[in-house]
Amino acid sequence: MSEQPAGRPVSLWAATSGPTSYPALGEAIDVDVAVIGGGIAGLTTALALKRAGQTVAVLEAARVGTGVTGNTTGKVTSLHRLAYTDLAAHHGTEAARLYGHANEAAIEHVAATVADEGIDCGFRRVANYTYAESDRTLALVREEAALAAKLGLPASFTTDVPLPFAVKGAVRFDNQAQIHALQYVQGLARAVDGDGSFVFEESPATGFRDGVPAVVDTERATVRAREVIVATNVPFGDNGTFDERCYLHRSYIVAARSGMPPQDATFVSVDEPMRSILTTDVDGVSYVLAGGEGHPASEPADSAERYRRLTAFAGDRLGAGEIAFRWSTQDAMPADGVPYVGRLSPDFRHVHVITGLRKWGLTNGTAAALILRDTFLGRRNPWAALFDSTRSVRFTGGAPAARAPAMHGQDAVRPEAPAPASPQPGQGRVVDVGGAKTAVYTSTSGEVSAVSAVCTHLGCTVEFNAADVTWDCPCHGSRFTTDGTVIQGPATRNLDPGQAPA
Repeated sequence: MSEQPAGRPVSLWAATSGPTSYPALGEAIDVDVAVIGGGIAGLTTALALKRAGQTVAVLEAARVGTGVTGNTTGKVTSLHRLAYTDLAAHHGTEAARLYGHANEAAIEHVAATVADEGIDCGFRRVANYTYAESDRTLALVREEAALAAKLGLPASFTTDVPLPFAVKGAVRFDNQAQIHALQYVQGLARAVDGDGSFVFEESPATGFRDGVPAVVDTERATVRAREVIVATNVPFGDNGTFDERCYLHRSYIVAARSGMPPQDATFVSVDEPMRSILTTDVDGVSYVLAGGEGHPASEPADSAERYRRLTAFAGDRLGAGEIAFRWSTQDAMPADGVPYVGRLSPDFRHVHVITGLRKWGLTNGTAAALILRDTFLGRRNPWAALFDSTRSVRFTGGAPAARAPAMHGQDAVRPEAPAPASPQPGQGRVVDVGGAKTAVYTSTSGEVSAVSAVCTHLGCTVEFNAADVTWDCPCHGSRFTTDGTVIQGPATRNLDPGQAPA
């Protein structure tokens, strides 16, 4: 068995947040708006609508913020690497301007919400830098800085970059922010729940129906509403529309203890391999976070080796100490570089979607929430047309090559271990048990668990991820715990029970 990478396999945010205990939906209710998904997008929308006088019900399959939001970096910024050069090239400078101002408005909305609701989430203002280490990328950084400033964003080019290693220069955006992401969304949930609005946990939606009213089904009960929002990172119930319009991208983060106080700055590199850097203080302990090593979720990857490379970077380049936590996450990347916000499809009238937040969900998810709030209240929103989920999509950049292969059912099955033997402690593998492909895991204490190895999304065979201790689908990126519980979609159902080998 290969050596596990350093650090506990849990995000810093999850490890340092208290638990939530909202009830499961137990009986049918009626509200103005039902929101499927208790992350940044869903809860921000819910609170914005509640403040506008609407009643809302949030249905979270697990616990609030434990999906993509609880595994983010915590950056609240409108500087998204070299997004503006890319957007201007493919959509025009006006589209780039709208995207930037939507994200700037999102930063201010987060700041105002923290203040108005008294959310203790470590919110603080910082500068954000996209930095270059080579002459080639320095030219790209200069171009991005000039364009962003022209678009009216808080941008400048600088060679004064507060990193502990030499760089050529950077785009700097002022008046950005960072937060403890999970504590923030837990604060949103507290503000949503009550006075005729609800937050339900352990209440996975099993389906929905458009109509008047629209209806969301769970295993126990239903929610009837005028409008429904699907805010689940990867939407379901869309007949695969967004499987074709998005691809899933996995990235990794390590959090190391630091002897230095947090900087008033966050960073992302232009050069490859991409590196994301942030410093923070949680419960009196300083940490430095190093992220990167990303790849399309459909591509095979040695997760342990990727964590080791980030650990080496944190130690060698950032002077980091002991790795305390490590985690990975998957984000829905839009094929044309712009998130999708609006109706789930042109055929739906009362079911809406937020997806494709392109790894910057704390701001793009917040901007999306403001778009839907305005839509439901009959207000004009300046960004709605750009983010329109029913727009015609043209693949840009590297999206077509990165999209998951169209592998379904038996066509996607990879050769698996034929011997029906339990794996060693701490390991998992797929074996044939009585003619059924079975995902078998042996815990470090020797307990054996078995579930079907057939992904409940489109029937591909899952694979064991030893570094994160998960079952991952190589086709479309669904992830499951060792007992088969869905962690991330597009799958919405848990893996079926399986029979352990004799």
